[in-house]
Parts: sequence; C-alpha cells; structure tokens
Amino acid sequence: MSEEWKPVEDGTGISRRAFLAAAATAAVAATAAALAPMKDIADLPSLEEFLRKHYTELTPADKAAIIARISEQVEKKYGVKPNLTDPPPLDGVEFGYALNIGRCVGCRKCVFACVDENNQSRNPEIQYIRVLEMKKGSIDVESSTTEYEGEVPKKDSYYMPVQCQQCRKAPCVKACPVKATWQEPDGVVVIDYNWCIGCRYCIAACPYGARRFNWQEPHIPADELNPEMGLLSNRPRPKGVVEKCHFCLHRTRNGKYPACVEVCPTGSRKFGNLLDPNSEISNILQNKRVYVLKEEVGTLPRFYYYFDI
Repeated sequence: MSEEWKPVEDGTGISRRAFLAAAATAAVAATAAALAPMKDIADLPSLEEFLRKHYTELTPADKAAIIARISEQVEKKYGVKPNLTDPPPLDGVEFGYALNIGRCVGCRKCVFACVDENNQSRNPEIQYIRVLEMKKGSIDVESSTTEYEGEVPKKDSYYMPVQCQQCRKAPCVKACPVKATWQEPDGVVVIDYNWCIGCRYCIAACPYGARRFNWQEPHIPADELNPEMGLLSNRPRPKGVVEKCHFCLHRTRNGKYPACVEVCPTGSRKFGNLLDPNSEISNILQNKRVYVLKEEVGTLPRFYYYFDI
C-alpha cells in the first residue's frame, strides 16, 4: 500500500507523514498551553517524588534513596546536614501519655520545646500544643482561652494542654481518602507527608483540633533547624500538607522522652509503655483519678489527664 493518501475530488491532498507531523505539533502546542499556568510554580515535585510509592509499600532500598534525597534537599536549603533516620516501632511497646492537671502551671514551655524539636514553622506560626486556661470549677473547654498573658498560674484558673490524643479509633485515619495518615503498631498516628493531598478532611474529623495545615511555605531559620530528624516525624514539611504531634517518635523509638516531657518544670507530663505493667504511666492509670478528653466521642485516646488525689 502506498504511503500517500489519495487526492480528494477537488485535487488537493495530504501525505500520511505530513498529517502525523501536523498532529504531533498540535499535541505539543496543546500540552504546552495546558501546562502554562504551572510555569511559575517553583515547588513542583520531581518525577521521582511524583512516582514515589506509599510509605507502607517502600522497601529498605526505597527508604534509603528517599532519605538521601530529602537530606540533600535540607542541606541545600538550610546549609545544615541532617541526621535523617526512620526508626521503626518497638516490639512490645504501646506508647501512652499522662498529664497531671493539678500540677500544670500554664507556662507553655512545652509548646516552645515542641516547636524547636519538631521543626515547626515560625512564620506562619505552627504549634502542635495548645494550653487552655480554664476557670476553676469549670470543665467547659469551649469557654477556655489560649490567649492568656501575664504571670502564671493565675489563682482563679487551671491549665489544660491539648495535643494529638493518638486515638485508638482515630477519626482522622478513617477520614483520609488516600490513606496518608494511619496508626502504627506502637499507637502513634503518623502522616506520610509525600502522600498527603492537602484535602484537610482529617482536620475536620479531629474532635481535638490537633492537626495543622501548611497554608504557606513553612519558615524555619537555618540556625534554629533541629538536624536530628525522622522521616515520619520532624523533617521539614512542604506547603500544602497536614502535620501534628507524633510523640517525638524520632526520640521515643530511641529510648528518649518527648521534648515536652523533658522540659516541663513541674513534672506534669508522664510518658511510657502502656504494655509494661511496671511503667510509670501504667501505675498512674491504675492508681490515679484519670479521665480522657471528650470521652463521649468514643475515640479511645492514649492521652490521659489525671489528678494527684
């Protein structure tokens, strides 16, 4: 069969080669027009990042390549070489947290230690922990404030820090349409920042207001960057993703306390293994007056509040 098309009745014609060339040119032009609105976007993912598998499907080799790439990006942006690791959950460990309401003085040192440890944006400001100032004699969280000033504690107030409750029945996990957030075997609810699509369904689902969304590119001064990082915890996050407390898993899975526990001046914060009957937190749950926040919503938190009496 000839490569040439037969002339049409008016005597004109076009070759197959010429037609395909014209079609290819039109396709390129159409693609360029479609991509034109994206030409000024500076933070488009690389092909490797775009094709990356979900965290739970990554092989050790995949993780090593991702850690190397992110480390290179961090060093290039901040001039700081990070120690980025991915510690796995510990066997026989289920993390739990307890906070002594009677001893918290509302100093917010936990808030700022968390910001420093977990590379949270300074501008716009992101904080995982909110400290509620409550009126004595009231348990109405809705009437509390986080905007208190002056010396603390105030004689007519008590203080209730709130952060991710690491729920056993986490509504944020159920709400995520792409499974970018899930619960690890040690009880920590984590986020795959590369998989998050920024829909914020998890934020709407959380009854504790514990999740934060990066509306803008997070800003961290280079001299304030914490180089000790975890892949699922405190490595720098991009614009357009959700983040939250993760029990400092880059610390706790290596036998350390969360930063907020270490910095608390009154010893109000306790952390440990719920599966160890001899742990401090197990002792608290067995012997103190314990309650969970918003028990009626049925999320079964691993974060407990208690009183000495």
